[in-house]
Amino acid sequence: MYRTNLEGTTTRTAFYLCILDEKLDRTNYAKEIQLSQVFSAFSALAILISCLGLLGLVSFMVERRTKEIGIRKILGASEYNILRLFLKEFLFLVVISNAIALPIAYWGIHQWLESFAYRTQAEITLFAGTGLLTLSITGITVGFLILKNARRNPVDALRYE
Repeated sequence: MYRTNLEGTTTRTAFYLCILDEKLDRTNYAKEIQLSQVFSAFSALAILISCLGLLGLVSFMVERRTKEIGIRKILGASEYNILRLFLKEFLFLVVISNAIALPIAYWGIHQWLESFAYRTQAEITLFAGTGLLTLSITGITVGFLILKNARRNPVDALRYE
């Protein structure tokens, strides 16, 4: 039925069919999509830089406390005890920083979402997931270096004064 009606038209231009909602979404939210892509790229870069900084800080602290780790191992501390000692310090700092940053981020996202025509709520589970992600990244980064150093021979750490 449509084909016969379209073939009878006098113009020979191509017929372009689009849904109005999709067209409005593409034009009205193109800036937000582009902004989202830029934020994603910079977020990935910030995570990479922070992991490298954390790696450097942990390497520095482990190097300074190598003798302490050696003495603890000689006195009977297990790798788990040494790992827990270092993780407690770093994870405490991450929990404090999350407690400061996540409410500010929630407020900022809430203000940003208020500017849209179709309002949505920022879900708390997203922020809880972010907190768990930062804790796990910190735990993996710190744990890798601590276990590497804790498995070394304690005599090598104490040999040189």
